[in-house]
Amino acid sequence: MTTADLSATELLAGYRSGEISPVQATRDALDRIEAHDGAVNAFCLVDADSALSQAKDSEARWQAGEPVGPLDGVPTSIKDMLLTIGWPTRRGSTTTSPDGPFEVDGPPVARVRAAGAVLIGKNTTPELAWKGVTDSPLTGVTTNPWDPTRTAGGSSGGSASAVGLGMGPLSLGTDAGGSVRIPAAFTGTVAHKPTYGRIAHYPGSAFGTLAHVGPMTRTVADAALLHDVVAQPDTRDPWVFDVPRESAVERLAGGAQGLRIAFSPTLGFVDVDPEVAALVAEAVAVFARELGATVENADPGFADPIEPFHTLWFAAAAKSLEPVGAEARKAMDPALVEIAEQGARVSALDYLGAMAVRNELGTLMGAFHSEYDLLLTPTLPITAFEGGREVPEGWHDPRWTSWTPFTYPFNMTQQPATSVPCGFTSAGLPVGLQVVGPRHADATVLAAAHAYQQATTHHLRRPPLLG
Repeated sequence: MTTADLSATELLAGYRSGEISPVQATRDALDRIEAHDGAVNAFCLVDADSALSQAKDSEARWQAGEPVGPLDGVPTSIKDMLLTIGWPTRRGSTTTSPDGPFEVDGPPVARVRAAGAVLIGKNTTPELAWKGVTDSPLTGVTTNPWDPTRTAGGSSGGSASAVGLGMGPLSLGTDAGGSVRIPAAFTGTVAHKPTYGRIAHYPGSAFGTLAHVGPMTRTVADAALLHDVVAQPDTRDPWVFDVPRESAVERLAGGAQGLRIAFSPTLGFVDVDPEVAALVAEAVAVFARELGATVENADPGFADPIEPFHTLWFAAAAKSLEPVGAEARKAMDPALVEIAEQGARVSALDYLGAMAVRNELGTLMGAFHSEYDLLLTPTLPITAFEGGREVPEGWHDPRWTSWTPFTYPFNMTQQPATSVPCGFTSAGLPVGLQVVGPRHADATVLAAAHAYQQATTHHLRRPPLLG
């Protein structure tokens, strides 16, 4: 084992005791990238010289007993949708410029930098982060640590593969329809989509109030740590809240004891792979059997909101491509261009109609959570499929939303949701459990997910690439 196998929480304990140095941890993370990124393509940019320089500065601070913040010396990567000083933000597209200057950090990047994190590079994304798998005309296909012939999911697939292989324990991803939770489920890692407005975002996403920034890690404790660092206000985001009601890290100790939990295996409309269903059901049983929660089966009671979601999503894609001319579009992901063309035909009345459905869904879920503290579902109804495809071969629908029905509804409602690994199929592929809470209950969601993870060992299993 090297320090690349340690969580951020474990690294920080080692820094405090003097048993581990930030330089050692950064070198080990960079060694993992060199050894395994060729198999999964998780990074589109690695800045080893800068990372080692940052690590040396961190080491000096720890030796002086003066760490600058709660992430001092922790190797961290950034999805290539978030502005980062000194590095281009290409968004997976040949239509973006690699030329600087790059003089601005987005709010969450600024927060982790100020907290002392060692920024090691940027992670791959599909073009403009538009779909639930990670491949793009700019960077190619990103694949899965558990089977490099399969997708890592998306759109934060690069981040998920990176943390899953120990290429730094922390990453920042984005999620407008499931984009941190989808790859977490496919790669056996953890991701948290916060309450909308909890983590500041700048510049604003074309996907508007569907789009969240969230932590991606191997452990829920690390996700809570990263959440607390980045969940701070920023004047550049007019939608962001003030400071959180409570620290997610401090709430972890409370676990799931006494919580009223609903389990919806299908949301009332989803066909779930039998192996996935069985693993999720066993995970839910842990909450009642070992964690002190009261659990009962209950569907929230809404129909699949895929059509209103598509209205919002396709219109946002049209807005994203608005400045891109016809000639440049020829080099773009053809499916992205296709949905953008559909979105350009959405009327204001159509858009407002979709927003009305969204409002109704939020009201319904608000009432549901007056009875239940949390909702448990599968994160996804299937496991990872062939890389480079938007949907599995022979699938009944061409769009990624057809296999992500558990994720996008909670972008529409702006609720917090965490994906935590809950087992492996007979083929050795990871399965995720989704923990959903009412708006502003991020700390409770993370505490329940942490309690489950502490009661199980799924997160300790190593991908085959690591031997």
